[in-house]
Amino acid sequence: MLDALRSFITELTGDANAPKPVEAADYQLAAAALLVNIASIDGDFDDNEKARIQLLVETRFGLPPDEARALIQQACQNEREAVDLYHFTSVLKRRLDEDGRKQVIGMMWDMAHADGTVHEFEENVVWRVAELLGVSTRERVELRREAREALENPPPLDGPWSRPKE
Repeated sequence: MLDALRSFITELTGDANAPKPVEAADYQLAAAALLVNIASIDGDFDDNEKARIQLLVETRFGLPPDEARALIQQACQNEREAVDLYHFTSVLKRRLDEDGRKQVIGMMWDMAHADGTVHEFEENVVWRVAELLGVSTRERVELRREAREALENPPPLDGPWSRPKE
């Protein structure tokens, strides 16, 4: 109990000297929850979006299909319970380097394009998440362009996922 309280206070105060164990599950869950948010914000989480989020989670995180499905299910639950985007972006900002944060925005654009149309709500969420993650407007626009171009000529998704900060 005392350790949990100490950990909570450390998180609140941002004690830079406190050790923070790197757990892949926390940033993967946060990123997956943001993908779920994008996929469902227009009111229709269709089969194309479900297939795309499954593929993204499997390939970007190197998870087998059953683990990816479990992560997505947990992400759906967390996304429903979250009050705001900061709940997820704060984890990502602490755990990922700049390149990793840009990859999250790229994945979000990928999800926004999965159903063939980027809804204004999707665009707004990506903009807000990019701001919270410290991804510049120029980079966000470039990542959107890349996602749009990838629809025409899909690249393989076997690129490495950025490693968490040590």
